[in-house]
Amino acid sequence: MNLYDTQSRQLKETANSKGDLSMYCCGPTVYRDAHVGNLRTFMLADLISRVAGLSGVKVTLIQNITDVGHMSEDFAEDDKVLSQASIEKISPFEIARKYEEKFHQDLSLLNIAKAAAYPRASESIELMQSMITDLMHKGFAYVGGDKTVYFDSQKFAGYGDISGNKLDSLKPGHRYEYHNDGAKKFHADWALWKTAGERSEMIWDSPWGPGFPGWHIECSAMSMEMLDKHVDVHVGGIDLRFPHHENERAQSNAVIGHEAVDLWVHGEHLLFEGKKMSKSSGNVVLVSDIIARGIDPLALRLCFLENRYRSQMDLTWNSINAAHETLKRWRTKMSEWGQSSEIASDPEIEAAFNNDLDTPKAILRLREIEKSEVENKRALFMYADQVLGLDLDRPLAVRELTEQMKTLLNDRAQARSEKRWGDSDALRIQLEDLGLQIKDTSEGQSWS
Repeated sequence: MNLYDTQSRQLKETANSKGDLSMYCCGPTVYRDAHVGNLRTFMLADLISRVAGLSGVKVTLIQNITDVGHMSEDFAEDDKVLSQASIEKISPFEIARKYEEKFHQDLSLLNIAKAAAYPRASESIELMQSMITDLMHKGFAYVGGDKTVYFDSQKFAGYGDISGNKLDSLKPGHRYEYHNDGAKKFHADWALWKTAGERSEMIWDSPWGPGFPGWHIECSAMSMEMLDKHVDVHVGGIDLRFPHHENERAQSNAVIGHEAVDLWVHGEHLLFEGKKMSKSSGNVVLVSDIIARGIDPLALRLCFLENRYRSQMDLTWNSINAAHETLKRWRTKMSEWGQSSEIASDPEIEAAFNNDLDTPKAILRLREIEKSEVENKRALFMYADQVLGLDLDRPLAVRELTEQMKTLLNDRAQARSEKRWGDSDALRIQLEDLGLQIKDTSEGQSWS
């Protein structure tokens, strides 16, 4: 499998000599529901894992749970978990567990396979403190004038290789934590361990006094510990490229003395109906919103698959509805093609998957197969679905018509035959309110 590596800016092969693949994906900050833009990134790691597994590669995926720490480039901003705890009037750890559980529910609804482990930042404090101590011994970290421990960015020669943001061109305050009270040696240095100050919750003792971890150290500490100091593929959203991944790379490389990550893979931004998804725009969409409209949540997965992960995507309700109809049609076809669990590989689909996850091309190929005269359509769809994860062989739910539905359908058929169009329209609305979909054709009405 070839994937686009953000650092080298070229396609690179993921295979290694042992036939295993270690992956790390930056996980959620558990203070709110994950919106569909967040979930697109998490599905990227799932796709890489599925394609690798299709070739017999054993994948070990680690995804962290950020439930503590400053979690912001803005040094003055409040901790998001603590802020939400204040709003909901429950403890910060209750907030974290509540939204962590909802995160896992959303992953399940989108058929995103479970990672090997989901380490929590709050349960990895000693691990982070150990790495910070190591960085200090190696001369990459220091205690600032405010008793916060900082990474000495000027000591790391390769800073900026992922994003192109070199230290000598960074201006103070450019998307990283900044304050000008002289506590840091250099304005682009970042906090590894922050002194507690007036904060009284979610703080821990440390060799540098009571405090809490910075935003970036958790991913370095967890990935290096849980993946034996080497990550084959590191996944995240494009917004994490700088400063989070630049800082993470600097920390990890400084500790182990060489490149810690082979490939940095980033998923692009998601727009919704032409706008960036945000609370202020009022266009934040959750999986629960999709389900509330009676839409299969896997329709969202299909929408994602119809776009390249490295392309900015504009999601709409129309596209989600269209994907829902496609899923229903394909599952109906699969049922018509038989019940066999046989799988038959398709060279074009396999090549598309391995060519930087070209899922749109794979789906186009399925549409061709659907319309073709080949006899093993079901087996070919089954093969593709190992990666697509759309549950295409899921049996269609069959509901019995109630007596009320039968009466209304008969009344509507009568109204149409007598050209009482107003009565026909009113009866259609009643039937749709009961959960039926009505279609009118030259041969009469049909329902599903």
